[in-house]
Amino acid sequence: MKYSTEIIINLPREKVLELFDSTDNLYKWQPTLKSFEHLSGAPGMEGAKSRLIYIERGKELEMTETITKRNLPEEFSGLYETKGVKNTLINDFHEEGPNSTRWVTVSEFKFSGFMKFIAIFMRRAFPKQTLKTMNQFKEFAENS
Repeated sequence: MKYSTEIIINLPREKVLELFDSTDNLYKWQPTLKSFEHLSGAPGMEGAKSRLIYIERGKELEMTETITKRNLPEEFSGLYETKGVKNTLINDFHEEGPNSTRWVTVSEFKFSGFMKFIAIFMRRAFPKQTLKTMNQFKEFAENS
């Protein structure tokens, strides 16, 4: 399953990237994030691996992030893996004006095992969740 989402953030791209690129800020716009642990590689750089633990609907969800491309200010991409799900996420940041940034994501999910079955029924939920998370960041960034 592959889809794209985008939003406009009313801040200069430089400020958006400063806020986006800070692991300390993750907790401020991802309210279900319980922990972020760097595992290997140079933090924040291509090849770096981290473990993220979220609390979703009362249950712990652990995933591994591998940064696959870091070409800021344009692109930041990663592979996010958890049991039965691999998500490739490309984040592109475009200047829309002196105080406006368009954030575009391209998400591609691959499912295995039981998650293949679940994904059939949740197709619409994935883009909605991505947009919700992007809007959480927008709200955080614009109010910082």
